[in-house]
Amino acid sequence: MDVEQWQQQVQAARAQKDVFFATHPESPLPAEARRQFSGLAYWPPDPGFRFELTLYEHTDKSVQEVQDTGGQNRKLVRWGEFRFEVSAEPCTLQAYKGDPGEDRLFLPFRDQTSGKESYGAGRYLDLDSARDLLESGLWIIDFNNAYNPWCAYSNAYVCPFVPPENRLRVAIRAGEKVLPHAADGSTDRAFKDHGR
Repeated sequence: MDVEQWQQQVQAARAQKDVFFATHPESPLPAEARRQFSGLAYWPPDPGFRFELTLYEHTDKSVQEVQDTGGQNRKLVRWGEFRFEVSAEPCTLQAYKGDPGEDRLFLPFRDQTSGKESYGAGRYLDLDSARDLLESGLWIIDFNNAYNPWCAYSNAYVCPFVPPENRLRVAIRAGEKVLPHAADGSTDRAFKDHGR
């Protein structure tokens, strides 16, 4: 991996997302908040939080019900798990699918920054096989791309909570931080209601 080129790609994607949040009609930010928006908060790109990992696919792909911030239950298929280390601490994250036929994997997680430096309800990673699955069969898990669900920016959105099995005992200081000034109080609410 060319680290300099990778860093440029990460920064370019972040700049593009800032433009979307500030100007796009489908931005999760309420219209009045867009006028004060000066960009999302991130940790600097850190290649130490980019992994190329084996997906240990589950033989028994059970369906797990996960509650969302609106009080509804969503069904997720436990597809497999990724194993890695952060600061010599072994970590495991379950990868889910909303439907068995999807080519995408969903990795919601909480870590030791949640509710402090990052969004209290946790953050997400989306993996797409066309983009993130290497010819070697390994998946790119890049926490520098970890993002907050849209319910972090507006009460108009609901998002699934992170299953307890995806709560990490390490700090993932990579990707999106909590937005210092909530658009409509949702970030403050997240620490009170969702940081569980």
